Amino acid sequence: MRLSATDFITLYRPSYCDLRIFLHAQDVKAAPQGPYEELLLKLGVRHEKNHLQTFADVVDLSSVNPGERVNRTRREIEQKATVIYQGSFTAQAKLDGTDYIIVGQPDFLIWQGQGYVIRDSKISRRITKKDHPEILHQLNLYGWLYEKTVGCAPVRLEVHNGMGDLVAVEYDGAASALGVLNEIVRYRNVAEHFYSPVGWSKCTGCAYHPLCWPEAERRGDVAIIPEVDQGLARTLTDSGVGTIKELLAKYDADSLAGVERPYGKRRQKVGKKAERILLNARAIHSSEEMILERPQIPEHDNYVMFDLEGIPPYLDELDKIYLWGTQVFGRDPGEFHGAFAGFGADGDRDGWNRFLDRSQTIFEKYGDIPFVHWHVYEKTNVRKYIERYGDSDGVAERVLNNLLDLHSVTTQSLVLPLPSYSLKAVEKYVGFKRQLEEGRGDWAIAKFIEATEAEDPELRERIVNDLLEYNREDLQATWTVFQWLKSKTA
Repeated sequence: MRLSATDFITLYRPSYCDLRIFLHAQDVKAAPQGPYEELLLKLGVRHEKNHLQTFADVVDLSSVNPGERVNRTRREIEQKATVIYQGSFTAQAKLDGTDYIIVGQPDFLIWQGQGYVIRDSKISRRITKKDHPEILHQLNLYGWLYEKTVGCAPVRLEVHNGMGDLVAVEYDGAASALGVLNEIVRYRNVAEHFYSPVGWSKCTGCAYHPLCWPEAERRGDVAIIPEVDQGLARTLTDSGVGTIKELLAKYDADSLAGVERPYGKRRQKVGKKAERILLNARAIHSSEEMILERPQIPEHDNYVMFDLEGIPPYLDELDKIYLWGTQVFGRDPGEFHGAFAGFGADGDRDGWNRFLDRSQTIFEKYGDIPFVHWHVYEKTNVRKYIERYGDSDGVAERVLNNLLDLHSVTTQSLVLPLPSYSLKAVEKYVGFKRQLEEGRGDWAIAKFIEATEAEDPELRERIVNDLLEYNREDLQATWTVFQWLKSKTA
């Protein structure tokens, strides 16, 4: 019975999922890695190898047979090797009443006078409990394994992060890590497949998505209803209301509003969300959309489609927008324009300034034209960049004043038979077909990271062009959904 530090990754990435542990332990076939996962793996290996090259005196154990590597690691520690690369530890622990052998392979053991520093190299840039609990647990487990092997705690735990900085990780004796391993053991040892609610964000990018999501749709699981969170899905299912049909048979808006479910560390009633949940449930159950009111779209001859591509904070030191895409559609259409952030120290500011220049040009030609976007991402980031770099000519404020959130228009006027009101889901519903093979946001993020890491100017230029085409399709998709909505205003 073995466990390893990589079990934390199975539990937490791409999002926390207890069922994924069970499926993995049962050797249920998962989908192969996609381009995003493959690219991040490749960049992670390169990041680690580049850090390896900074050490002059290294004992490299990466090619040593796994069965022998533990003994070699112990011997090299006894001889106080300066740096040990890809060492290995094992120790025994009782988890959920059963003895387990726990294995860990830290990237680097670095001698510092009185003992060893344990260091892992990660491409992630934010090493926090919120963004990457699995990394903190991994490092703590390595510290515990080291302590069991050597007899004393490591000098320090640290991560060589994606920016090349060293981030210290607190060592708590692996109390939290062992607690999570205990959870993992319980999930692994469940006798049969158990219920774990799906979720649009939760399941995106998971290798078991092709297994879990279609089954949830076939069953009519309450978890596929927009506005039904994980806590409510579990509460309803535990009470015997696990399907949309059962939900509609048992509840009206008032009774559902009074249902309490876990919400963070407390319990909270469903409240005002109940009415919308039931509307979404009826639409999915009937496979028919409902019109609540005419879509509120201001009349203009032309409209700017507006879409941003950004790097999430757990992959970058900033909530960074690397591409500000705009294109005018309507009676007097314009060319696509992608204001791309540069790759140097001032690249982020340069991208912002290019966007402001492009927006000013649009206003000069079209006047106060609506900037049509999907959901809050664009509005949030325009405000964020005003705070970050300023808006001396008032162009960004003018953009804010002319924003039209198409997601809000859609949800206020229509109820769609969909598990999500994301642009990707709605565009497909209205018949838009993308031409690019890769249409996922995580693919675009991975390509931008690849461009950032690329040393070949021609490769970087090809990647930038791919990202511009991806953003262009986002704008075309937004325009297609816009036209579909506008057709309902007649």
